[in-house]
Amino acid sequence: MTSDENQTPETGQDPVENAAEEVSTPETEVSPLEAMAAENAELKDRLLRAAAEMENLRKRTEREINDARTYAIANFARDMLTATDNLSRALMLLPAEARENADAAMTALIEGIEMTEREMQRLLQKNGVKPILAEGEKFDPHKHQAMFEVPNTEVPEGTIVQVMQAGFAIGERILRPAMVGVAKGGPKGESIRSAAADVRIDKEA
Repeated sequence: MTSDENQTPETGQDPVENAAEEVSTPETEVSPLEAMAAENAELKDRLLRAAAEMENLRKRTEREINDARTYAIANFARDMLTATDNLSRALMLLPAEARENADAAMTALIEGIEMTEREMQRLLQKNGVKPILAEGEKFDPHKHQAMFEVPNTEVPEGTIVQVMQAGFAIGERILRPAMVGVAKGGPKGESIRSAAADVRIDKEA
C-alpha cells in the first residue's frame, strides 16, 4: 500500500499521525477535590478582605464619633470665650479706688461678675476647652499670634514676654491663638521656662 492510499480523502493526512497527535496533547482535567480546594481558598480570601474592610470601617466610625463628641461645641465655645473676655475686661477696667470705695450694692455687683467669669471658665475647661500656655514659652506660630516685638536681651530671642489675650484649644484644635508680645535681641536658644526645667532636672540628678 502506497503512502497516498493511507491518507484520508477529506484532509489528505495519515489517520495514524492524527491519532498520535490527539494522544500527545490530551486536555488537563481538574479533579473535583482540586476544584473545591481552589473555591475554598477564594472564599477564604474574600472573607478575610471583608473582615478587614469591616474593621477599618469600625475604626473610622469610632474616630468620627469621638471627633464629633470632642469638637461639637467648638463654635459655641468660641462664642463663650468672647463673653468671658468681655467680663474680664470689665473687671480690669474697674479702678482700684472705685472697688475700695464701693458701697454694699456695688461690691455685690463686682463679686457677682467675678463669680460669673470664674464659673464660665470652669465650664469651658469641664468641656475640654483649655488655655494655651504662653508667657515664658518659646513662640509657636501654631499656638501663638505675635502682635509686637519687645527689645529684651535678658531672655532668649523668641520668648513670649507678654500676653495680650489668652489663647484656648479644644482637644488638638486651636480655638484661637494667644495674642502675645515676643522678645527680640536676646541670645538664640530655648525659652526661659524650658531652661529652668533643665536646671531643676540637673539639681535633682
